[in-house]
Amino acid sequence: MSTRFRFFICFSLTLLLSAQLVEPIAGSFNKADRLEWFRDLGFGLFIHWTVDSQLGLEISHSMVGASEDYLKRYVEELPKTFNPSKFNAPEWARLAKLVGMKYVVFTSKHHNGFTMFDSKTTNFGIMKTPFGRDITGELMSAFRNAGLAPGLYYSPDDFWWLRENKIRLERHTPAVSPANNPGLLKHDQAQIRELLTNYGNIDIMFFDGPWDGLRELAWEMNPNMVITRGGIATPEQFVPGVALDGPWESCITMGNQWPYKSTNENYKSGRELISMLIETRAKGGNLLLNVGPSPDGEIPIEQKQRLEEIGLWMFVNQESIYGVRPWVVTNEKDYWFTRKKNTNTVYVAVKQQERWKYGEWKEIALKSIRATPNTKISVLGQNDQVLEYQPTVVPKSSFRQQGDTLILSAMHAQRLYTNRQWPNPIVIKLENVEAALEPPKIETTSNFAANLTSLGGAASVEVYFEYQDITGFDLTERPDNWKPLPAQTITKPGLVSVKAPSLQSGHQYEYRPVVRHPLLQLYGGTKSFRAP
Repeated sequence: MSTRFRFFICFSLTLLLSAQLVEPIAGSFNKADRLEWFRDLGFGLFIHWTVDSQLGLEISHSMVGASEDYLKRYVEELPKTFNPSKFNAPEWARLAKLVGMKYVVFTSKHHNGFTMFDSKTTNFGIMKTPFGRDITGELMSAFRNAGLAPGLYYSPDDFWWLRENKIRLERHTPAVSPANNPGLLKHDQAQIRELLTNYGNIDIMFFDGPWDGLRELAWEMNPNMVITRGGIATPEQFVPGVALDGPWESCITMGNQWPYKSTNENYKSGRELISMLIETRAKGGNLLLNVGPSPDGEIPIEQKQRLEEIGLWMFVNQESIYGVRPWVVTNEKDYWFTRKKNTNTVYVAVKQQERWKYGEWKEIALKSIRATPNTKISVLGQNDQVLEYQPTVVPKSSFRQQGDTLILSAMHAQRLYTNRQWPNPIVIKLENVEAALEPPKIETTSNFAANLTSLGGAASVEVYFEYQDITGFDLTERPDNWKPLPAQTITKPGLVSVKAPSLQSGHQYEYRPVVRHPLLQLYGGTKSFRAP
């Protein structure tokens, strides 16, 4: 291995998610075989929709800290004008299937307490609007009929119930938890029974809030259900770590907020969203991509356009997304890897900033993959035989092993756009290959310390710690504003530590170790603490 490490390239690699996001959720009864089924799906549709989408504001949260006058109008007036007359559940399901999504998670009830299903527990719900139809029921049937696994989001928080019971509206405080409000817990449990009784088999549930007493009921009613939030890690609005053994799911919006936003929205490009999908799968997770339907019941055109761009990419490259697991590294520079489960087949997504032009040959040098006598190479979607209108060109992919470097040669030979300017990644398939390196390993302990258990074959590595202030952030969100501390050169395995920096008293922080290896950079697990 030592000869291999004389070469310098930069692999960008994150080995572990933050500790609070990846450690097994206590008390989880998710079945191992069902989690494997879930991981194989890879790509799902999140739908945030409720009565306040009419105003284009953040879903539910405007009720916290609001005046009584505002709350009265929210609860009494908004339902009177909610009439999504253009809602078409089969059309939504058709679009999701075209895009290549394998499951859906719909907001049956968000924090505001408004039920998007026919519930006998409340008069604040979809059946008390001019629309008067059971949206949840129609969606579950439509997605199930389209071959997508049906899933439900459910919030144990219920601002309607709190207001009815004259309890101040808050989140993440003991005063509003169902565990401390027997009436709220009973209310929530009755709704879970309705959802899991009236809508056929529900494969997936996402509990966005205090789930104790609810997830247990869900598993009791359906032992084969996969509970995501409440059962596995579900980072929100960012794609963390990589190469974990366990399942996780990243929840991402197309723009800045979860529901429909009529003005001042900033959408990610289709290319950015495809990149997130690739990175999430390379890091062992599922991507749950969100849409926010408009008040009239349609998917906004800006969101639909992006879905269709992703759909085209998935139509060509879905093999690299379904049923895959992480490779030994996530990526080498702009080349991102997934591995077909239980095989030696690796997919290389070429995500270079400079577009791979139609008809252009490209050579790619890789250090983490080694060819074998049985290695085969191809480009997904192409037959490697024809370049349109150029009969003398044979775009056949090839490879050669030069010492420690595997060199791929391939052409972009499939015309996906009329102008030939396809901006998104091309994926190369390598069959019967083997790993050419084993990354170093570091385990975060406590008090700005970590245990470096392996240098990954290098004579020395650099280790430093970085930290960030996460005060005011939700448990599933992160500011991504890391501040580094001085690095140390380490020549043998063992404990590495550093003096804690000066921190603001009472603020919540998190820290993680970083290892700079001659070939790659990797991150240890994140620990959080409150400064005294």
